[in-house]
Parts: sequence; C-alpha cells; structure tokens
Amino acid sequence: MSRASAMGSRTLVGKYELGRTLGEGSFAKVKFARNTQSSGESAVAIKIIDRHRVLSHHMVEQIKREISTMKMIKHPNVLNILEVMASRTKIYIVLEYVGGGELFDKIAKDGKLKEGEARRYFQQLINAVDYCHSRGVYHRDLKPENLLLDSQGVLKVSDFGLSAFSKQEDGLLHTACGTPNYVAPEVLNDKGYDGTASDVWSCGVILFVLMAGYFPFDEPNLMALYRKIYNADFSFPPWFSSNAKRLIKCILDPNPLTRITIPEILENDWFKKDYKQPCFKHEEDVNLDDVDAVFNDSEDYLVTERKEKPVSMNAFELISRSQGFSLDNLFDKQMGLVKRETRFTSTCPANEIMSKIEEAAKPLGFNVHKRNYKMKLQGDKSGRKGQLAVATEVFEVAPSLHMVELRKTGGDTLEFHKFYKTFSSGLKDIVWTSDSNKEETS
Repeated sequence: MSRASAMGSRTLVGKYELGRTLGEGSFAKVKFARNTQSSGESAVAIKIIDRHRVLSHHMVEQIKREISTMKMIKHPNVLNILEVMASRTKIYIVLEYVGGGELFDKIAKDGKLKEGEARRYFQQLINAVDYCHSRGVYHRDLKPENLLLDSQGVLKVSDFGLSAFSKQEDGLLHTACGTPNYVAPEVLNDKGYDGTASDVWSCGVILFVLMAGYFPFDEPNLMALYRKIYNADFSFPPWFSSNAKRLIKCILDPNPLTRITIPEILENDWFKKDYKQPCFKHEEDVNLDDVDAVFNDSEDYLVTERKEKPVSMNAFELISRSQGFSLDNLFDKQMGLVKRETRFTSTCPANEIMSKIEEAAKPLGFNVHKRNYKMKLQGDKSGRKGQLAVATEVFEVAPSLHMVELRKTGGDTLEFHKFYKTFSSGLKDIVWTSDSNKEETS
C-alpha cells in the first residue's frame, strides 16, 4: 500500500490513483498515476481534457476519431493509449508511462548530441511518423518536448494525432498550429497544406536541433522568424558532416512539392547507417467500446474523481524531487539553462501555504484562481511569449510536511525566473530549509 493510501488522502479516478502533474497545456494536463488493480507494472500517465472546452470548440467528432485511430496504432516509437474514461466534466486518456523524460531535457542537459546518437533518435522518429502517416494521422506539432524517452532510451512520440484536424474537400489541412520554430512555411499560409510534408519539415528541424544544440530558424521578432522560415534562411555549423547537410537541406526545402519524402529519407545513405527496422505485431482486434461510451455519455462508463485533502507523496515520488528552497532548482548546472519548474518544502498547514502564495502573487500583478490545493497565477501583462502563467500545487509528504511545486504553463521561461526571484522573497517565512541546506547557503 502506498503512503498516500495509508494516510487516506489519495485521489482516485476509477481504478487509477492520481499523482503528480507531469505536464500542462491550455486544453489538458497530464498526471502520473498508478493502476490500483494491477499486479504487475502499475505506472501510467493520464491525460485529462476539459470536456466542456471540447464541446464549446466543436471538437467532439475530431477527438473521438483521433483517439480511436491512436488506440489502434501500436508502434514501439509511439506512446500507447491504454484506455479512455470520462466523468461529467472531464475526459481521461490513459497512456503508457515513459519515465526517461523529454528529448528536450536531454538536449538542455547535454547540449548538442553526437551525430550517431542524433541519427538513432531521428531514425526512430521517422519510423513513428511514417507508420502514423500510413494510417492517415498527422501530428502537426512535432518538437523535442513531444518526444519522450523510456528508461532504455527508446523514443516515443506523444500527443500524436490528438491535435490533428481532418482534411477538407481539397485534401488539405487548413488549421495553422504548432510551435513557430518547428512549423513548415506552408503552414503559415492560409492556403491549406499537406500534413505529411509539414511533419517531414518539423522532423528536419528536430534533427538540426539535435546535432547543433540550437534552432536553424530563431528570431525574437515573429515576423523576422517567419521570413527566415519562408526562405529557408539558415546555415550549418562546421561540425555537421557533408551527408547530414545534404539530407537536412532536402528536408528543409520551403517548397512542399519538391521537399524530400519519407520513402526517400528511408533510402538515404546517411539515414540508413546502423538503421534497425522496428519490430512489432500488428494488432487486428482493438476494442473501442470505451471510446464510444465516453462520447455517447454512457452511464455505465462514467467515473468520478474524489479528493479530500492535499495529495500525499509516497517515498518513491519524494526521492525524485529536490528538497529545500533554492534558485538552483531553476538552473541546469552544466548548461546554465533556465528550467520551467521548481519546488520547495514547508512545515506550515496547507491552507496557510495557499494564502501566503496568494499574498505574494497579487502585488506582482497576477490574477489568482484557486481550486482545492491547486492555484493558477495568471499575469496581466503580455511578455515575449504572451502572458506569464504559473501553476502551483501543494502535496502532503507527511502530516506536518508539505511540498509545493511551481510550474510555468505559459509565457517566457526567463520571465518566469525573474518573477520567481521576486515572488520567493515573500515566501521565506513559510519555507522549510534543512540544516544541511542552511550550511550550504550560509
């Protein structure tokens, strides 16, 4: 039994016990969870989508179709959907849990990768994209943050297809989306685009980033960035091999009609070096009853989410998190890169912690939205990447000890760091610091 269960403060959705938040976006968040009925590997990740937002954006049929498609896609380099559940307000997509982190984190930690390592990840990425394209599924937001690694270093594409819209009568996609640095030039036009070619472009940008450690197209001004993308205006660093340069040049072709295709990439000499064909079984019989039930409001399949007090951490979860209150949590020691989250511990009651966070945030121009033991801080000023948004959550480690996690969910990461430096000064009287940490900071 986990410590959370013993203390009676767990959150359950059906047979799953929810844990920490792994990621968060505008439409959904992803939480770590455990299958309480499993005798084997019980760890999963659950993507939680706001049902009302899906309805208001008329996305029901699209999401139903894409979830059904993704549930039928069983590929070693695509994150596996296990099942789908729903409450009256939320949709829960249960995914396999991949504990190796994002490929983005590996780049942030190690900088540029060696050519052979970059090629290995690129090969797995192309395998996944090729397989999903063969089933009519397009990602449209491929980037290292959406590429996960398991404990063995195997790449897994996440969120594949969950954001893709169906083609119009002309056979093209018409919704511009994705992260600007990775977006193909034709996506920026309002003339429709081929999802296959645009995903290939994004794969080329990812390969460049893996090998260079920086973007091929990067400008602080959005229009200047778009001009560079339109013209494929970039240059190679000196350490790229000539064969790698040739391939990337063919991928980052601004004309989607002449851009290299995946079948051509698979035959490229640079790509084929040490290439391993993916081995997996094609599953013919996949049960989609849960998907149909979720979107047909079947009473038999509805689940409820129950929460009594702050989520309790078990020892396993606590070990993976840092202790104390330090700006060092925001930085990568090796690269000096600013991270997107930090945390601290406190011996104060949870309600007092929540009140203190609200008191510290409001004078800095943040709107505060509270629910249970979570809080969203929304900045009222637009920064370099929009308004800064911060999510906080209080976890119960023991009856007299809490851990508070802060995550940037919107805006610029450097702005998050500046905010945190000022914000933290208003929290010092509730932060617990161990004796060893006091010695280090004295």
